[in-house]
Amino acid sequence: MPASLEGKRILVGLSGGIAAYKTLSLIRLLVKAGAEVKCVCTPAALEFVTPLTLETLSGNPLYSGLFSARNESRTEHVSHADWADLLVVAPATAGTIAKFANGIADNALTTLFNAFDKAVIVSPAMNARMYRHPATQANLARLRQWGVRVVGPACGDLACGSQGEGRMPEPDILFAYVEWVCRHAAGFSPFGVPEEASWFKGRKVLLTAGPTVEPIDPVRYLSNHSTGLMGCCLAEELCMRGAEVYMVNGPMHISPRFPPYRMIPVQTAEEMRDAAIGLWPDMDVAILSAAVADYAPKEACGQKIKKTSEELCLGLRKTADILAGLGRTKKAGQILVGFALETENEIENAKAKLERKNADMIVLNSLRNPGAGFAVPTNQVTFLDRKGRVVPHGLKTKEEVASDILDFISTL
Repeated sequence: MPASLEGKRILVGLSGGIAAYKTLSLIRLLVKAGAEVKCVCTPAALEFVTPLTLETLSGNPLYSGLFSARNESRTEHVSHADWADLLVVAPATAGTIAKFANGIADNALTTLFNAFDKAVIVSPAMNARMYRHPATQANLARLRQWGVRVVGPACGDLACGSQGEGRMPEPDILFAYVEWVCRHAAGFSPFGVPEEASWFKGRKVLLTAGPTVEPIDPVRYLSNHSTGLMGCCLAEELCMRGAEVYMVNGPMHISPRFPPYRMIPVQTAEEMRDAAIGLWPDMDVAILSAAVADYAPKEACGQKIKKTSEELCLGLRKTADILAGLGRTKKAGQILVGFALETENEIENAKAKLERKNADMIVLNSLRNPGAGFAVPTNQVTFLDRKGRVVPHGLKTKEEVASDILDFISTL
C-alpha cells in the first residue's frame, strides 16, 4: 500500500461495541499508509479491546480518562483536538452518537468531540432496531447537518444473532473514506463539509468503465488493456460527493470500494450502448470513461475456430459510437463527458472529437506520456471544453485525476 496518508495526524475514537475488534485493523492500515495515529476511547470500549493493544498498534499513548494521571496535558481533549487533522469514530454506538448530537461531554471521547472543529467521520455500529429507532436517526441527521460524514452501517450478521443493517463497514472501506477526506482536507470547513464537492450532491450520473469484449468464437475475443481503474476511481469520487451513480461496466477484475447506486455489467460495445442509451434520458451527467472496442467481428463463430491454416482472416465491423449517440439526444442541462486516447496530433484530434460528438468536455490521454494509459496507477491528462479551454495536468494518481475531472465538470 502506498504511503497515501504520509504526514497526516488522525485520531481514532472507539466506543463500546463488539465491532471495536475491526478498528484494530483500521489502525494498522492507517499507520501502514504513513499516518500518525492516536486513539481515544470511552470506558465501555475497553471492555472489548485493551489499552496495550491500542497503544502497540498506534505507537502512541491511549487517551481514555478525562482525569487520568497518565494524561500528558491537563486539557487533553483540547491538545488532542489541536494535534489532529481528522477524527474517525469507529465503532460509534447509539449512546455515543446521542451524546455527540446533543453536546453531552462526559468522557474522553465525547469531550474531545465537543472540542474538535475539523473533519469528522462517524461509523455507526449497533443492533438493527437500535439503528432504525427514530432517536438514532434524528441524531445522525443532526450530525450530517453539521457536516459530519456518516459512513455505514452495512447489512449482514449482527452480534445479537440476527441479520440486518447495523454492521460497521469493513476496515478497508473505512480506510478509503479516511483517505478521501484527507485528500480533500484543503476544501473542508469545520466538521468536514467539502466546499468543492457540493455540486454533485443528488445528481444522477451515468458512468461507463472498463473494456468491452467482442467474441470471435466461444473461447476467444477482441479487447484492450483497460483495467477499469480510472472508472472505479471516478465512481468512488462521485459517491463521496453525493452523486447517484449508475455504472455500466465491461469485464473488470476490480470494483469500486463504495458501491454505486446501481451497477450494470455488460460484455460487448453493443450491450454498453443499449444500457447507456436506456439510462441517459434520466441522467444529469454522463462520463464515458470506458475503453470501448472500435471494431468487432462481423460474425462470432458458434464453434471454436480450429488452427488448420497458416493465416486467419477476420472480417470486422465498426461498433456503435456511444458518445456520439448520447450527444445526438442530449437535452438542455445535461453534461456529456468523453475520453480520448491519442498517439499523435492529440489536441487537434480531441478538439475535433469534442465538436463532432457534441460533447461538453473531453479528457485527453496520451500514450506518449510515461506513466499514463492502461494498467498503471497514474495518468496524465488534458481537459478540453466547448468554451475553448485547454487545461493540461501533470502526472497524478488516478484518484487525483478523478477528483480533477469532477472539479472541472462542476465549472461547465
